[in-house]
Amino acid sequence: MTPTHLFRRFVLVASLLAAFPGGAFPAESAKPAGPVVPTVITSKSLDMRSTDTETHAVFDQNVVVTGNNIRITCDHLDVLASRLGEKDATVGKLDKFKTLVATGNVHIVQGDRDVTCGRAEVFPREDRIVLTESPVVIDSSGPYVAKGTKIVLLRGERRLFGDNIELTGASIKDLGFDKEKPMQAPAKAP
Repeated sequence: MTPTHLFRRFVLVASLLAAFPGGAFPAESAKPAGPVVPTVITSKSLDMRSTDTETHAVFDQNVVVTGNNIRITCDHLDVLASRLGEKDATVGKLDKFKTLVATGNVHIVQGDRDVTCGRAEVFPREDRIVLTESPVVIDSSGPYVAKGTKIVLLRGERRLFGDNIELTGASIKDLGFDKEKPMQAPAKAP
């Protein structure tokens, strides 16, 4: 396939992906805070296949996903989306993303969170992102840095949880301990 054909194919796919409302986030039930931004995916190569009910797209090399308040860059992206419209159409109309699985040098920027990891599974319908392979989440609003073997982010809840977590945050305020003063027993409760 020539570069011109690849480019045309990518433009067609990007147009279809961008055409569905909601982008990579928010979920179907969430109301967007601002204008809805179409999801745009760019990459060096693309392989897209459809069945009667869904479309599977594989993006490779220099992958960039932009959408509502989210930017993902990675080496490889697997996208699964529901398909609508004519079953015989060569390229069907896409409905909603089911999953986006980013692998290889994954970097996600969403609001005040900055994420790096080896693998990120995005579940737009569940407002959930699962990070594995040495995930690091930097939240500048905290400020904190979370590391672990698995970290789960929930959209709209400002919630993070996972396995084997190490959380680094702001310093704890000096509570007044004086090394020069002798230790005293705590006061008895009344």
